[in-house]
Amino acid sequence: MKGIELEHPEYVARKQTLKRYRDLYAGGEQLKANAGDYLSRRQKEPLTVYGERLERVYYENFIGSIIDWYVATLFRREPLLLIEGPDSRGSRFLHEFAEDCDLRGSSLTEFFRKQILEALIAGSSYVLLDFPRSACVPGNLAEEDRAGMSRAYLSHCAAEQLINWSTDDRGVYEWAVIRNSYVRKDSVESAGWETETRWLYYDRQRFEVWSRKGKDKSGPADLVDEGVHGCASMGQVPLFPVRLHDGLWLMNRAGLLQTEHFNKSNALAWALTQGLFAMPVVYTERDWNQMVGDSYYIQFAPNDKFGWTEPEGRVYSIAAENLDRLKREIYRVCYLLSQAGGPLHGSQSGLSKQRDFAITQEVLRALGDQVKDAMKRVLRAVSIARRDQTAVDVTGLDEFDIGDFSGELADAERLLTLGSGSPTLRKQVLKKLAFKYLCDVRQELKDRIGREIDDSVQPQEG
Repeated sequence: MKGIELEHPEYVARKQTLKRYRDLYAGGEQLKANAGDYLSRRQKEPLTVYGERLERVYYENFIGSIIDWYVATLFRREPLLLIEGPDSRGSRFLHEFAEDCDLRGSSLTEFFRKQILEALIAGSSYVLLDFPRSACVPGNLAEEDRAGMSRAYLSHCAAEQLINWSTDDRGVYEWAVIRNSYVRKDSVESAGWETETRWLYYDRQRFEVWSRKGKDKSGPADLVDEGVHGCASMGQVPLFPVRLHDGLWLMNRAGLLQTEHFNKSNALAWALTQGLFAMPVVYTERDWNQMVGDSYYIQFAPNDKFGWTEPEGRVYSIAAENLDRLKREIYRVCYLLSQAGGPLHGSQSGLSKQRDFAITQEVLRALGDQVKDAMKRVLRAVSIARRDQTAVDVTGLDEFDIGDFSGELADAERLLTLGSGSPTLRKQVLKKLAFKYLCDVRQELKDRIGREIDDSVQPQEG
């Protein structure tokens, strides 16, 4: 297929930006290895000095911790799957799918936790829905199940892997090209490692897999697989985006501030280090050609003077204040000013802190809505592709206060007392409490508990 290596203009424009965002999130040795891309060189700075600064570089990773905090807090309680319908085959599969959605042992919650983490870093991530392929043609759903062809599974696709695409006027994919690169050996006895690049092409009906081995980009790519994909019956490309708008794309909001803090903190550290090694100053009217050092002596004329250079420290205090302001600004643009620390944080009133955290909760709920919407789109596509008669909904990801469960239980008891005449209210309150307390149990068990609560609470007569 010609053109599989072509790249979308939007992909070309964001390629370097995504690399920088990955480095800023990871920090550590990954950023240090690429520090030359981010540490600004001073005007006419000698390369030897700049090289030494690169060797001494360090990085205070605020944005990485912020993103990890959001993901951990968002998934503190797992989302709940509500599966309805008379199709026991579809319900059993969704229970199994929720426990292992990628054939690698990852639960649906774990998989989408990674998706939202990727989206907070790169602005978007992608879920690829696929089905195992078989040479046999099943005659019915039972044969399809026995052959394993109905075992849907998900694959993660990073923003950097989607290199080309086209959408219709509604923004729905007409086709997409995904590129992956691997370093592999055919066997232990093989001479060395070999790079293999694969292109996966999907349109609304078919897929193609192209492969090229080796680093020679001018060599031809070979077609290794093709056929009809699992979402062909829906006329849909099996790629589901998880996108965040600019207000929720935290890395994009804080990336430039984090880079500026990186440069300022390293400049201050370098200046402080240089200040520890004071330079001698000699005041004399005669030619000076003596060698100065720890193992040498200096001979003065009667009118010569000697001193040491030492900075007064004013610029150091200004730089330290600027670093603290940059740190607070990173937290502010990420809606976490209450966690920034520092003098301003200590002087905040209780009402101000409560208001700041209320804003953080709204952002968490917005992120939760994005996750639930993506999960629903994927699960409903799975049910349609398998021809299951099930209705799937996703709830949760909307409560983030770490409180005492006994307090919530007391509030529920008072609510049930006020609404004692409503069996529907009683069912919903009991199920919400049960699912919250048992948030980490299997989805099949949650569904059974929900059915038992529905059966045990009967409408009141009269």
